[in-house]
Amino acid sequence: MTLKRRTARISGALLLICAALALAPNQALANSLSSSSPAAGAVLGTAPNAISVTGTTNLSDQGSTISVTDPTGLQVDDGSVTITDSTAVIGLKPLVAPGVYTVTYSLVSATDAPLTGSYTFLFNAPATASSATPTPTQSVTVVPASKGTHTADIFVIILMVFALFVGLFLLWYARLLLRERQANKRRSRSKSTARKPKAEKEDRQ
Repeated sequence: MTLKRRTARISGALLLICAALALAPNQALANSLSSSSPAAGAVLGTAPNAISVTGTTNLSDQGSTISVTDPTGLQVDDGSVTITDSTAVIGLKPLVAPGVYTVTYSLVSATDAPLTGSYTFLFNAPATASSATPTPTQSVTVVPASKGTHTADIFVIILMVFALFVGLFLLWYARLLLRERQANKRRSRSKSTARKPKAEKEDRQ
């Protein structure tokens, strides 16, 4: 029983190691926001004609979105998103209203979960540059991927299959050792039983 428990503990440890290795590639490839233009919290006296958001991994041509809204919540981007390597750019309509503008983005890469977040910048129109304005804010969140990459899935499956075979081998080996010990005990008992009648016969003579 002790040998079986040790074997079970070894198998469990191997499974934990394999799970940690499977998670390592996804963490190494995690996408994050590298820069933006205008920057989060920027105060502008001249209206920009485009917004750019840059991540740390190359972006996919499909699925990445950026939207820009004015202080009243009206969308002021032109809807045309251009992807170049790790940067997504969207054009803007002429900005007229002064105040805090909100940029909301969802960056999709081929190797990681979508990176979703938002930030704000302040646009002071020339006529209202000295007026009181709200304070810009920034918030970034990562949305978990609904589907893992095919490479990561295959890697996890291989590791799990390998761990299963190792566990089965350890169980088989433990049973083999247990049977050998039981056989040795039986042999020892048989020899001791055979010696007793012989000793008794010699005592009678």
